[in-house]
Amino acid sequence: MIRVVVVDDQASARMGLSMMVGRDPGLSVIATADDGGAALAELARRKDAGEPLPDVVVSDVRMPGTGGVTLAREVASRFPSVRTLLLTTYDRDDYALGGLAAGAAGFLLKDATARELCRAVRELAAGGAVLTPRVTREVVARAVPGAAEDPERVRLLEALSSLSPRELETASLVAEGLSNEEVAARMVMEPASARRNVSRVLAKLGLRDRTQLAVAWWRSGMGSRGSREG
Repeated sequence: MIRVVVVDDQASARMGLSMMVGRDPGLSVIATADDGGAALAELARRKDAGEPLPDVVVSDVRMPGTGGVTLAREVASRFPSVRTLLLTTYDRDDYALGGLAAGAAGFLLKDATARELCRAVRELAAGGAVLTPRVTREVVARAVPGAAEDPERVRLLEALSSLSPRELETASLVAEGLSNEEVAARMVMEPASARRNVSRVLAKLGLRDRTQLAVAWWRSGMGSRGSREG
């Protein structure tokens, strides 16, 4: 059973998210909180009491008090086994890149279906990351450095040059926010092969997860060379 904590300052939103997650027999909402501070207090209480921590925290980005970005940062620092999924209302959200940099493992739009939300929670609980194509292109791409002489961009391009053409294609699809199954379908291969390809790309680049790969891809400028909407 995957344990979930839901965080939102609006009671109706907390109830709605809890109901969506609760419909999945493999997921269980073990607590809710009305802001990041309350969520952190609940995690600390559970840790001190020896109670199981959640596998995933699902949190709104914008909240009075402690918001989602700060929550993601604190969870990553104090409770590294817990993954944070941040929810945003808009395709273009200035908080998104900050959330990813802070340690959030995924971003999902609030208009996601119950199926999409539960699938995202499962992906994070399994150690993956979630970046929807819209959030990836519309938010992360805005962080691409503009100067060709940018040393970070040069470093990333040098690292990406070590990948084979097939691995570059895999990286580009992951950067768009595609899941392993979607990568497999696009590249005409088995999902297990897609998973191996993604793992190999991460290992070659020395990256922790798909979120870091997506950010690296867009910051390198590769994403600005044309979307793979196909």
